[in-house]
Amino acid sequence: MENTNILWADDEIDLLKPHVLFLEEKGYSVSTVNNGHSALEMVKTTQFDLVFLDENMPGLSGLETLAKIKELKPGLPVVMITKSEEEQIMEDAIGSKISDYLIKPVNPKQILLSIKKNLETKRLVSEKTTSQYQQEFGSIGMSMSDRLSIAEWKELYKKLVYWELELEKSSDEGMAGILKMQKSEANNLFCRYVEKNYVNWVNGKSADPPLMSHQLLKNKVFNHLSDKDPVFLVVIDNLRYDQWKVIEPVLSEFFNVEKEELFFSILPTATQYARNALFAGLMPSEIQRLFPNLWVGDEAEEGKNLHEEELLAANLKRMGKNSKISYHKITTHENGKKLAENISNLMNNQLNVIVYNFVDMLSHARTEMEVIRELADDVTAYRSLTLSWFEHSPLFDIFRHISEKKCKVIIATDHGTVHVKEPIKVIGDRNTNTNLRYKQGRNLNYNAKEVFEVKNPADVFLPKVNVSTSYVFAKEDKFFAYPNNFNYYVQYYKDTFQHGGISMEEMIIPVITLVSK
Repeated sequence: MENTNILWADDEIDLLKPHVLFLEEKGYSVSTVNNGHSALEMVKTTQFDLVFLDENMPGLSGLETLAKIKELKPGLPVVMITKSEEEQIMEDAIGSKISDYLIKPVNPKQILLSIKKNLETKRLVSEKTTSQYQQEFGSIGMSMSDRLSIAEWKELYKKLVYWELELEKSSDEGMAGILKMQKSEANNLFCRYVEKNYVNWVNGKSADPPLMSHQLLKNKVFNHLSDKDPVFLVVIDNLRYDQWKVIEPVLSEFFNVEKEELFFSILPTATQYARNALFAGLMPSEIQRLFPNLWVGDEAEEGKNLHEEELLAANLKRMGKNSKISYHKITTHENGKKLAENISNLMNNQLNVIVYNFVDMLSHARTEMEVIRELADDVTAYRSLTLSWFEHSPLFDIFRHISEKKCKVIIATDHGTVHVKEPIKVIGDRNTNTNLRYKQGRNLNYNAKEVFEVKNPADVFLPKVNVSTSYVFAKEDKFFAYPNNFNYYVQYYKDTFQHGGISMEEMIIPVITLVSK
């Protein structure tokens, strides 16, 4: 309200003096004119926050004045005031991008409400959001412990993401900072929880296990294959839950969300492990044992996810599913466009799998390319960049075309990413893998308190390159750096998005069931 300038144009402006005085008493500065030409001159020379414009003025009409104001100041909110309720006049005004309209005679409360709606909504929403989070801050804090159940951890993470997205719309940076600290505390407790329970989860010895990567298809996809309509499984790699929440409104034009669920990525939260496990329905060491020709180790130069289609086919056969399937991996814009154009050709398949690699490319490019680094220098910008890309991507066109065919769509991912901040030192030999969030090798040297260590890979169904192979996982927002080039690593990789380790963002990931509208 402070320093808010309003222009009011009405040929009977003298009769509106009481309204003007009312607004001035409320602290608004109001300039008045009695015709369209004077209104335009004022708009040219004075900075206004809002214009009240009479629709029925002699000379230059309200609609004509509105059009010229929008030419001069496209972003200036204009409220049309009219005696007429004719539909044509309203449609013309709305088509000319009015912000609101009022029917004469207007009363002071209507005027005040219109001002608040157009000028103070953002502030009021911000204040309300901040107030609501302040009220919930205590209950979130009280609920946090490393003794939460799987369901409670999922709900806590959903709640933290919800407030993260809500406070993004607020101008209260202090409250956003408090949420960041609360989320950091939650991540610390989550990492303790994973360390304590992970071995039991993967060995079937837990009373409260999460659904994990290797169990996803059996539990969330294969049960739909008996449906008469084809099923599309779209695996968008590296998709965090918060990124799903920002693209959800875009997809809601074409789909209803039948189920929004969360499952857990296996460790390492890296494509080679988590996505192969997802398609195979097996843990990594089981894949290596049963399909030695399809498993590629960390030390190999070749691609690590070249055999997903064969692993999927073997999984279906093992489950007794004789389904006609298609598999498409999209790694380029052109491939995506081609698939979007050919969706109708897939309708005779019971299951169509689409693996879309872009989000993974984006997160790696975020590290490698300076322009991406500048565009996505924090979590908010990273989400925004994901949304912007999605809205203009072939993937969006693919979803749109699928929606026209009345199919069921399941969106899943292999793992998320975390915004890394704090370097921790590790020493390994030349065969140690290069991932910044997990290390696999022999004779690894590290501070055991800073990592989750697995000295016997068989305990967590991970492949063993040699007898002394061990795995270590970075936790929370930490990343591994070598002491002999420590400053370079820190400068180059700090504030990038990485995966492979333990954090809520990497491990608690979405599986969404959509049905066409």
